[in-house]
Amino acid sequence: MSESSAHQHTYPHPQVVDRPWYPTVLDIKGQQIARVYAEALLKAARQQQAEDAVLEELDSLVDDVLHSYPELELYLASGIVSRRRKAETIHKLFEGRAHPLVLHFLLVLNDHDRLDLLRTMVKAYKQLRDREARRVRVEVVSAVPLGEGYLEQITGQLRDIFHLEPLVYNRVEPELLGGLVVRMGDWVFDGSLRSSLEKLEKELLARSAYAIQTQRDRFSTASGD
Repeated sequence: MSESSAHQHTYPHPQVVDRPWYPTVLDIKGQQIARVYAEALLKAARQQQAEDAVLEELDSLVDDVLHSYPELELYLASGIVSRRRKAETIHKLFEGRAHPLVLHFLLVLNDHDRLDLLRTMVKAYKQLRDREARRVRVEVVSAVPLGEGYLEQITGQLRDIFHLEPLVYNRVEPELLGGLVVRMGDWVFDGSLRSSLEKLEKELLARSAYAIQTQRDRFSTASGD
C-alpha cells in the first residue's frame, strides 16, 4: 500500500479536544464490536487463502499510511464528514492499490460508521490470525541492538518452551544498561541490569532499615537496664 497516494489529497481537520483517557463501558463495547468485524474479515480472507496477505495490508495501513498521515485517520473517524465523501476518498486512495478484501472492509466500516474503530479491528484481526496460526508475538527489549544470531537463539528457546511459533521483535532502550526484558502477552521476564540494580537497592535499603531498627531496640533495652 503506497503512502504517496495519501499525500495527494487534503482532508478537513475535525476539532479534537485533549482529555484524560479512562477505560469505559463504551471502550469495552468497541472492542467487542471490533472483534466481530475482525472475525468476519478473517473468515472471508480464509475463503480466499489470503489471511496473511490481508494482515500485511492492514499492518501497512496502520503502521505506514495512518502513522504518516494522522490527518487521514482524523478524517475517516470524523462524524462530521459524510459517508459518501469518505467512500469517495477510500476509493481514490486504495482502489487498485490495496487488497480487494481490505478495500471492501473499509467501505463496509464506512457504511456502518465504524471507521473510528479501525485500529482496534486491525489489532483484533492480528490476534485472531496469530492464534489460528499458533503464533505469538514477542518483544525483546535490550540496551543495545541484538544480532540476528542471538534473536534466532531466543526464538528457538521460546519455541521449545511454549510450543508456539514466536515472532520476535527487538526494541532498544539504552537506559536498561544491560540484560534483557522479554514480553510475551501478559508474561514478562525481566533480566535487565537496571532491574537487578533496583532489586539490589531495595534489598540494601531493607537491610539498612532492619539494622537501624535492631540497633534502636538494643539501645532501648540497654537504657532500660
